[in-house]
Amino acid sequence: MSEGQGFEPATGDGPDPEPAEPGRAAEVRTAYEGLLQIRRLVGGPAGASVPAPWEVRQAPRAVALTLEAAGMPPSALDAVGRRTRTGYRVAAAAESGRAQVTWLGAPGSGAAEEEQERLAACAAVLERAGWVCLLYRGPRHRRFLEVEPPR
Repeated sequence: MSEGQGFEPATGDGPDPEPAEPGRAAEVRTAYEGLLQIRRLVGGPAGASVPAPWEVRQAPRAVALTLEAAGMPPSALDAVGRRTRTGYRVAAAAESGRAQVTWLGAPGSGAAEEEQERLAACAAVLERAGWVCLLYRGPRHRRFLEVEPPR
């Protein structure tokens, strides 16, 4: 992490964070513990069991942090934008307060064949963290999760 910049969770659209940052696991753990503390402070009776307003405002970031803290592997890109690692990718959904999770990999990596199982594992992690996950089929029959806060 660069001096003066905040922690950024792996969204699956950046370089592979593990070799580049040896202290990454500790940073992820500290960031996630901070997220849970915010939940306890502002969550009222629900406490840490539901996303805090901060998380809903920055859903892709909060979802990516939750997945990374649970040990789910993020996808990664090389310097020219080619996928180099199979894993989750988190992006903003069309509607504010939601995120979209896909399972991507390099061409020929088998990511499409494992996406249903791997997205189900992502959904299980996110649902334990209080998010609601809906599985959809998108273009070319690829599956994705729409992640939203509970109503």
